[in-house]
Amino acid sequence: MALSFRELQAQLQPDWGCEHSGDGAGFDVLVVPSLSMDRAQMALVTGAHHYEERQLFSLMRLRDPGVRAVYVTSKLLPELVVDAVLELLPGVPTSHARRRLQLFDADDASDRPLAEKLLERPALLNRIQEHLRLGRSFISCFVVSDLEKQLSERLQIPLLGTDPALGYWGSKAGSRELFARCGVPHPPGSGLVHNLNDLTEAIAELWEQHPGLRRCVVKLNEGFSGEGNAPLALEPLQLQELSGAARRQQLRQALDNLPMPAQQWRDLMRSQGALVEAWLDGGEALSSPSVQGTIHPGGTVELLSTHEQILGGPSGQTYLGCQFPAESDYRLALMRHGQAIGEALASEGALERYAVDFIARRINGQWDLQAIEVNLRQGGTTHPYMALRAITTGQLDPATGLFLAPTGQPLHYVATDNLSDQRLRGLLPADLIDIVADDDLHYDPARLRGSVFHLLGCLSEFGKLGMTCIGRSREEAEAVYNATAAGLIDRAAALQATPQGEGSAEQRVEQIAEPDAQGLIQS
Repeated sequence: MALSFRELQAQLQPDWGCEHSGDGAGFDVLVVPSLSMDRAQMALVTGAHHYEERQLFSLMRLRDPGVRAVYVTSKLLPELVVDAVLELLPGVPTSHARRRLQLFDADDASDRPLAEKLLERPALLNRIQEHLRLGRSFISCFVVSDLEKQLSERLQIPLLGTDPALGYWGSKAGSRELFARCGVPHPPGSGLVHNLNDLTEAIAELWEQHPGLRRCVVKLNEGFSGEGNAPLALEPLQLQELSGAARRQQLRQALDNLPMPAQQWRDLMRSQGALVEAWLDGGEALSSPSVQGTIHPGGTVELLSTHEQILGGPSGQTYLGCQFPAESDYRLALMRHGQAIGEALASEGALERYAVDFIARRINGQWDLQAIEVNLRQGGTTHPYMALRAITTGQLDPATGLFLAPTGQPLHYVATDNLSDQRLRGLLPADLIDIVADDDLHYDPARLRGSVFHLLGCLSEFGKLGMTCIGRSREEAEAVYNATAAGLIDRAAALQATPQGEGSAEQRVEQIAEPDAQGLIQS
């Protein structure tokens, strides 16, 4: 008799959540990097199906000789792309890791989620199942939706991830409820509404409670990467001079022209709901940090990292990249809040990755942290940290929030999924590897600095790739990023025999550091 999703998850073992247990235990992991998210918002991401490559860093589990992996994608991954990751694993011959890895693909580059494609291909699923040991296997996914849940039940293999039935806790409304429960500071805001009239009333009431509010932000309840967020300027509307009725009429007119990135956002509001929050600004400095953790089978919470998120795009709400770790002034406070929220999520039955985004403001010399959302999935800060752990075998120091190499040296990085330039178009992954090798841009374990690359499948068609640039200080990591970006663009231009363009290399790097906002799927 087939087991239910809940019954299957009861089979998960605590050490299966550890990316490197080192105890020689043997198990199989089926990696399904399915991007089962809103299709309209996914359409904003250039080369979206290539983002299935980002989870290749989960192959760091192959550092354990008893672990086997099956990695499934929409289209077949080139061997060079896979080997580029396996060669980063210290202490494991690439050939040994490669023998324990099986690659499958659905031969379908459409924009539908990978899990949906797999469910349509029973013969492919049967072949995949033949490589997985019953009772010693689990599924790892980027995000868990009903599709991934169906896949788990079809294969009768437990999935290490949060049951989509608990998805409310990763929504905007659920996040606010968690913050209130855990005593984590968060901005004033509203409950969920499902139409423009109610949204108008929610904004009016928020302003009336906080008449000094200059801006607010409208959030779709299930938006991601900032693509479901839109700021609304209140100060130009001169609400204080209007009666209650006139105030609401003015706000309704403003909502009719709201620049929400997600198309048909009014339809999405009707189906999933939306809310409004106070826009946090002011102070001497402003940043967007986050904290990331994981919940192991059995409920143990492990904090993994803190980051400074790099945001941009038309509304300033789209995730572009990150720096690790977060600023020392509030890093430990981030970790305390992240631990509390992780334990609350664990009590609800959540599993695997979660992240919490914050706004940090320095007011009169003191930092004020305000939580803005929880994400119950892997995201844009997941794979850079996976890469760092994979290539260094280091660990996070819980006392400082610093990542320490085995030598005790703290390490930092700057990462992006969206290094974009038209001069990169036409380059094949092999060309990139040649440039990296010739110009000594790759990560060097002896010097503890250099760059690790991903999203190579986007390179030739879109002129886009991702990279994680590591150094022994924040300044060195930034210098590695700038040198790598400039070196790749200049060498690519020379190889392609195209005009170099105007401006110095330094100027071009400044442009690269603020990439096109169509890029990242984030925590």
